[in-house]
Amino acid sequence: MKVSVFVAAWLMLLSAVKAQEIGSYLGDERFFYAETKQINQFFRRFNAEEDLEGRRLYEGDEHYRHKSYRTSYINMLFDRENASITDTIKQQFIREVTEESSPAFLNYYGGRWFAEVDARFAYEGQSQTVVLFLQLEKENLGIKWVINNIYFYPFSEMYYTDSSAMNKFLHPMSHELDFMNLVKVFQEPETVEYYFDESFRPDFKTLFLYELKKGNLKFETISAVSFHFFQLNDWYFQLKEFNRSGYNTGWLISNIARIPEDQKDMLLKYIYYED
Repeated sequence: MKVSVFVAAWLMLLSAVKAQEIGSYLGDERFFYAETKQINQFFRRFNAEEDLEGRRLYEGDEHYRHKSYRTSYINMLFDRENASITDTIKQQFIREVTEESSPAFLNYYGGRWFAEVDARFAYEGQSQTVVLFLQLEKENLGIKWVINNIYFYPFSEMYYTDSSAMNKFLHPMSHELDFMNLVKVFQEPETVEYYFDESFRPDFKTLFLYELKKGNLKFETISAVSFHFFQLNDWYFQLKEFNRSGYNTGWLISNIARIPEDQKDMLLKYIYYED
């Protein structure tokens, strides 16, 4: 898992303190019997806007966004079977987002969170995965999910794969030859991109649409869904769904790292397969 490896590296670099036991924030887990079945429910439980029985809490209720109530809930929203999510990192995260002077809440409409969807498509006689990235976009008075990025391995293999071609260029006096040396460029289509401007990056969304409309890509099914959250200052976490017995099930935090705001772009590019 590409994100898991990256986050593990961050944890080793940024978690200088030794892991220690912090016990259970909830105390008695039998009260936490309702799994987090929906993404909206995850938001509400993280913010303490829903009680243990699934009843919505609103401003004015004694438990609404209450610190101790949030502490209990958030502690239970982690994948407990992931050993890389240490008690130390959980304790630090919970302490910061529930700080009474400046608590941090998740906002469904606040941006800086998006979905990653692994979709299977038939392509060139094989079933292959297309990674779709979707984000919420405002439209009139409402919102909608839109595809804002795509990664497809066969597309990536078409560009910048020949390191020996990095020094290819068109001579600055090519115009004096009426650019006839372009003949050599197009005789080697596998390296044409090295003659493009420095800012050029292949647009996988356009390539995907082209192949789809030509009938070369045929949708089969969805194989995996996860969500990436950059919304909380200096934190990143990933959300995945776990279907298993016991209390620790449903949509849970599967990876987490403390990352300074000015370094989040690096992680974003990693998730988008851009580095």
